Amino acid sequence: MALSTNRTVNHLLKPLSAAICATRRLSSDTITVETSIPFTGHNIDPPSRTVETSANELMTFFKDMAEMRRMEIAADSLYKAKLIRGFCHLYDGQEAVAIGMEAAITKKDCIITAYRDHCLFLGRGGGLYESFAELMGRKNGCSKGKGGSMHFYKKESGFYGGHGIVGAQVPLGIGLAFAQKYSKEEHVTFAMYGDGAANQGQLFEALNMAALWDLPAILVCENNHYGMGTAEWRAAKSPAYYKRGDYVPGLKVDGMDALAVKQACKFAKEHALKNGPIILEMDTYRYHGHSMSDPGSTYRTRDEISGVRQERDPIERIRKLILAHDIATEKELKDIEKEKRKVVDEAIAKAKESPMPDPSELFTNVYVKGFGVEAFGADRKEVRTTLP
Repeated sequence: MALSTNRTVNHLLKPLSAAICATRRLSSDTITVETSIPFTGHNIDPPSRTVETSANELMTFFKDMAEMRRMEIAADSLYKAKLIRGFCHLYDGQEAVAIGMEAAITKKDCIITAYRDHCLFLGRGGGLYESFAELMGRKNGCSKGKGGSMHFYKKESGFYGGHGIVGAQVPLGIGLAFAQKYSKEEHVTFAMYGDGAANQGQLFEALNMAALWDLPAILVCENNHYGMGTAEWRAAKSPAYYKRGDYVPGLKVDGMDALAVKQACKFAKEHALKNGPIILEMDTYRYHGHSMSDPGSTYRTRDEISGVRQERDPIERIRKLILAHDIATEKELKDIEKEKRKVVDEAIAKAKESPMPDPSELFTNVYVKGFGVEAFGADRKEVRTTLP
């Protein structure tokens, strides 16, 4: 009955509501909300659950996550159509991590991640066209068609790529943080990895150095609960990944709540600049399988997947906040999703027209140019060749 009454009132006040929405949509007035669940801290007092946002930010979150979601769904179809070859790891379900992180930092801060990298590239300012061109191995891709799904890259925006060797990006991320401290920059590096990589020895070695030198490093474990097809409890004696640093503080975050991620990343950045490394465990979930070769339903039930979609979906959470604060109507939000579908389809069509790389590209980017590397014969006297 209450629902029926509300619908009547909304219908009667539609012109006024539309006017309010138009005003609020352009407004940067502060909206105060509370995160879905509290943060849990290890060797540190967690931040407040109260987060400040705005109508503009919520609408941006919704638009960006809708675009990311549509891109990944389209990538699924392109892979099945054999237009994407090799490996392909999709991010749908985890969009709140990429979105919330970007809201708390700048492009001067660095991000490095594993192979599930498409949406992080978009969050760093990458485009759909160069994303799909790369996925399809085309010349105009973000890595010139030579990296594919696992190796997106955008150095000018502080995105140091996706990496295919499990856990290997973490030491590289600590290196970036070392460079930031050495150069006396007031910026941080987010080194991201999954729960499946959390037991890697190199991760602990890198973390040890970061702690010794008080580097501005934030280790982000995107815990989607399945390393490939193995549940976290089967692979880790202690799946409380935010506690894994022992001597390094940690924070467990609801990774399906974009505003909670924003709050946690802002808190972590402030900590890292003053005190050194911190671990963030993002409790998140992937809807697709580990990769396109994994149906994703042999080691978990379909009910589990649908349950997360219904209860914790990051886009639906933002949708509910937008509707609750009368920032936009349901129709307006659906229109945005339709527009994102169109934008994605247009980017795919354009990417299909991009040429394949020239075969000569096989021999480029192997060595750094300008170092004058010389190759000698066995007697060390005769120079056989000089590499540019």
